Amino acid sequence: MKKYLFTTLVTITLILTVTTSCSDEFVNPKPEYSIDSENYFNSKEDYDQALIATYDLLQSTYVNVLLGEIASDNTLAGGESPTDVIGFQQVDDMIHTEVNSNLRDVWNWMFAGVQRANYILEFQNKTDFAGKTQLIAETRFLRAYYQFELVKWFGGIPMKGDVRFKIGDEKTIPRSSVAEVYASIEADLVFASANLSPIAAQKGRVTKGAAQALLGKAYLFQGKFSQAASTLQALINTSPYSLETDYNKMFELDGENGPESVFEVQYTDVEGAGFGCLQCSEGNVAVGFSGIRNYSGPVFSSGFSFNLPTQESSDAFETGDKRKAVAILDIAAWAGANSGVTYGKGNEDTGFFNRKYLPRKRSSDAAGDLNLTNPNNYRAIRYADVLLMAAEAYNRGEIDDAKAREYLNQVRRRAFGDNNHDITASGAALTDFILAERRLELFGEGHRFFDLVRTGKAAGTIPGFTANKNELFPLPIEEIQFANGNWEQNPGY
Repeated sequence: MKKYLFTTLVTITLILTVTTSCSDEFVNPKPEYSIDSENYFNSKEDYDQALIATYDLLQSTYVNVLLGEIASDNTLAGGESPTDVIGFQQVDDMIHTEVNSNLRDVWNWMFAGVQRANYILEFQNKTDFAGKTQLIAETRFLRAYYQFELVKWFGGIPMKGDVRFKIGDEKTIPRSSVAEVYASIEADLVFASANLSPIAAQKGRVTKGAAQALLGKAYLFQGKFSQAASTLQALINTSPYSLETDYNKMFELDGENGPESVFEVQYTDVEGAGFGCLQCSEGNVAVGFSGIRNYSGPVFSSGFSFNLPTQESSDAFETGDKRKAVAILDIAAWAGANSGVTYGKGNEDTGFFNRKYLPRKRSSDAAGDLNLTNPNNYRAIRYADVLLMAAEAYNRGEIDDAKAREYLNQVRRRAFGDNNHDITASGAALTDFILAERRLELFGEGHRFFDLVRTGKAAGTIPGFTANKNELFPLPIEEIQFANGNWEQNPGY
């Protein structure tokens, strides 16, 4: 049985009790009791428990991954019917508004992560103990991760430094600018890069490499190509990571936390959850949502048929690209090759499924609703992503196209199993190859929408996308109402 950081989670209702926000939806479910948060943090164990609580919100990023694909041109919403999880359907069609419970989940859960990190940082000087710098570095990485998700989705967000938000702050603290949010992210990740251990003491904990990779990504999203190139190159130079020889193995349960994993969100199926509290699941909810409807047969188990790859995205893979069979399951071909396979069809059926994150058969220890407790880890940052980000930074920053081609072709050689598909282009043509490679290499992993937005290619590529509006998602209507005029809605909503 796999051992995860999150399976050691103890009851930490005090963290939930003191996590307040501009909306009471930041906290769900409500705690049964409370203790005085001002008198907490009296031992290393107290800080450790608070840190585990901060990690725990990573599991809620399943919705970010799922919607990041659905919002792009990679997949369709799917589901049972055109009204099944209406928030997903609206995002897919780019007709979402400030009234969307799924976008509200992204906002609420990522802010809950920031709040939990800030709780530790607010009391970081209260008690000294061995290993404290490492703990604070992990905390600051996690805050940066949650803030990075928020700024990607919503733009500028309210920030309060190293203290928690309290009820009433929403009426006085403004939304920070995007530049200010990125400055906070950069500061946290510079600190984390300098103070985190290169080797995780426990699977699931962040490392120096994870901080360097996320910092490089934050620079890249801002168009700071020189900083991105130097940061990512420093990681590559001293990297303990390497490309997994077998692309398929990465997405099998026995391939988790492998040599290519820079940062991986840990999941387990031994603690169940239900629809009343999806963020309470210790399993990967996105996997069940992406599963084959009414499936019976080998290898896989059934799911809800959301997040369906399109024919166009299937056709985007070149002949001979081994990644296609790993990324996309053609259910008709699968049924033809395996006796006894039966399945149903749902809304917007394309015949394709996101194979990387399909639910697999699993042990009898699995608990709760099996569609909500899948143990598949999410590979949040892979070494292939690092190589492609470095290639992009070197190329788009007009720094070193030869280096850009080197890193791009490392990824392609794994994909095709030979050197015959190397790219020799330079300049703008090389940029196009790098961005196309990102789509194929990272297909189904939640990055496509944001890559299109940050490179200015979303309009005309994503059906229904409106320029100068859909680059960002709207703040939930509840937050605008609670702020009582203090926060402006994003343009176009």
